[in-house]
Amino acid sequence: MTTAQPLRIAIAGLGTVGAGVIRLLEANASLIAARAGRPITVVAVSARDRGKDRGIDLAPYAWEDDMAALAGRGEVDVVVELVGGSDGKALELARAALEAGKPLVTANKAMIAHHGIELAEIAASHDVPLKFEAAVAGGIPVVKGLREGAAANAIERVYGILNGTCNYILSTMEDTGADFAATLGEAQAKGYAEADPTFDIEGVDAAHKLAILAAIAFGSRIDFAAVRCTGISRVRAADIAQAATLGYVVRLVGIADLDPVEGAEPRLLQRVRPCLVPLTHPLAAVDGPTNAVVAEGDYSGRLLFQGAGAGDKPTASAVVADLIDVARGDTAPPFSVPVDQLRTLAPADLGQRTGKTYLRFSVADRPGVLAEITAAMRDANVSIESLIQQGNDDDSDEVLIAMVTHDGQEKCVTEALELLAGSESLTAPPLVMPIISD
Repeated sequence: MTTAQPLRIAIAGLGTVGAGVIRLLEANASLIAARAGRPITVVAVSARDRGKDRGIDLAPYAWEDDMAALAGRGEVDVVVELVGGSDGKALELARAALEAGKPLVTANKAMIAHHGIELAEIAASHDVPLKFEAAVAGGIPVVKGLREGAAANAIERVYGILNGTCNYILSTMEDTGADFAATLGEAQAKGYAEADPTFDIEGVDAAHKLAILAAIAFGSRIDFAAVRCTGISRVRAADIAQAATLGYVVRLVGIADLDPVEGAEPRLLQRVRPCLVPLTHPLAAVDGPTNAVVAEGDYSGRLLFQGAGAGDKPTASAVVADLIDVARGDTAPPFSVPVDQLRTLAPADLGQRTGKTYLRFSVADRPGVLAEITAAMRDANVSIESLIQQGNDDDSDEVLIAMVTHDGQEKCVTEALELLAGSESLTAPPLVMPIISD
């Protein structure tokens, strides 16, 4: 049994994850001490509501009403931030902890996506660790996997299913044939979606995670503002069914990779949007509230990280894994290379990208509409591989036209849609979903 001095931690935020961290530290105390080389003990906590029943005994811990005060407590070695939100109290605490020379462990993806470089600079100036394994994909050790396990590789692309709520909705629509609104309601009833699900279903949560992964994978400064983001709220049951007929499933996928530029730094693509995924691809088998990340290294080949992307136990597991690293003395740069060596990469030109695309048009049921759409495709140099026209199930005058293009540049698809913009034949904006290759 180790006799080393314990690592004393303060926890801000006692929701499901914060309470889960305390339970895990208590349940596996001996195992954690053996692996960390010393015990890890909670000495102080803070949360919004002191009187709330969280199912854990908080009596042994000092309480701070002002969570930023945790950073100034002399007996605290490490601060754990589990409050959430990109700014406000969470950011105030993060800055205070690092400026006090104390390691920071956080599960706050929004804060890291917006302020991660600033926090990494503060951490570097005080020579203390900044850890955020739990901020990306919950209990899946993808941050450590990219930063350490794949450290010898030039990462060529990183992509994956980064939001469990969206994946639950899409895979349930696939299984049941239900439409989006009904499936979202079911996800909310089961606790897989928030009462206000906007951040999830519009892809913002996945975009936060993708920006962090891209920085780690490519040694670049985080550029969350450059992430192109489209959510799943416009995906219909008919799109899911049509994808299945063609041999695909629909998944919300975040993708980051590099476009080489001769004589200059490459350009960085970061995009989150619903995609058609071939049934033969590893991501196609990922269903329910699960996350999966694929990294493609020049020597390792394709690496797949898959597991629970949220929840108290998986996220607490990732938080405590970071605490074990801190207890061991790990001070590795949070984004793979020292923060002052991170590259600034300009956004890639999406129009130059090539591939197949799924397009779905909602149109008025009258003669000439199909000819109008195909003429726009022809004029924009978009080649159509397959086309299906079908009526709507609700006996309305709306018709759905779905098509898959041949390989071509995205700017051509964009031009075709611009030619159709304002057309009285379209009853709703077209849905555009890229098709991922095997």
